[in-house]
Amino acid sequence: MDRAPLVRVLAHFTPGPKVLEFLEPHSDWLDVRFCAEEDDDTFHRELPDAEVIWHVLRPLSGEDLARAPRLRLVHKLGAGVNTIDVDVATARGVAVANMPGANAASVAEGAVLLMLATLRRLPELDRATRAGAGWPSDPTLGETVRDIGGCTVGLVGYGNIAKRVERIIEAMGGAVVHTSTGDDGHRGWRSLPDLLDVSDIVSLHLPLTQRTAGLLDRDALARIKPGAILVNTSRGPIVDEDALVDALRTGRLAGAGLDVFAIEPVPADSPLLELSNTVLTPHVAWYTADTMRRYLEFAVDNCERLRDGRDLTNLVNQVAG
Repeated sequence: MDRAPLVRVLAHFTPGPKVLEFLEPHSDWLDVRFCAEEDDDTFHRELPDAEVIWHVLRPLSGEDLARAPRLRLVHKLGAGVNTIDVDVATARGVAVANMPGANAASVAEGAVLLMLATLRRLPELDRATRAGAGWPSDPTLGETVRDIGGCTVGLVGYGNIAKRVERIIEAMGGAVVHTSTGDDGHRGWRSLPDLLDVSDIVSLHLPLTQRTAGLLDRDALARIKPGAILVNTSRGPIVDEDALVDALRTGRLAGAGLDVFAIEPVPADSPLLELSNTVLTPHVAWYTADTMRRYLEFAVDNCERLRDGRDLTNLVNQVAG
């Protein structure tokens, strides 16, 4: 019996035991080489032989693509392809695919986690308790801490993740409004200015594009309801970070829960790191064992399609067949 042809994959992340266990049954036809995102030497060494790249976050430039003459597919582990030079990939005949919805459950829960941690001042209370300064209770808790069930949550963007957040918030008793590119006919739709006016929590769930970069600029942030909080699990450059810092320092915004930043990793001198009313995580809202399994299922399926000459799924560009 003829052996199935190998498909050479360059996976741009460090695997754990569960990843390797999932891939092992496919090892007779799928040759996966792993490379840590920060290890450019290994990445550049492996690129010439790669037919597929499993891409996470480290930007994939046109120069990188030029080092990969055998490349046929860049598969984003996630939805946003702003870190891939799709135009160069298309010009080189390289398909680009993503995985819409695969991380939706994890990011939605991560967004709600940031809402709760920010509303309930969790990091501050954790530090006080560990320092033995948690008792007597801070009397300002009764003035500032909120229940989600008593809040209006404004979702900017209304895709898979936002709709999951909506279901969670409504189950907790909160009210939800949302905005998107136009009135979508769903209940709760608001224009962006109206959403900012009424929301106690503003949560971002939209891709980074030319249209959305800087969407929450200084004027938009000034319009947000005083004492509200901002949560961002989408992309950092959607928010004017300097204006956000000013709003947090003055107390006009009560807090921010951020998983994404204008520059990643966050610079050590970023003022966001010094503010007591921020809850910060390093772009990991998506990163759970459940999401990784879904990613691998999508990725292996498309590699099988590539091997067998079948149509690929979830393409974001069109290349000559």
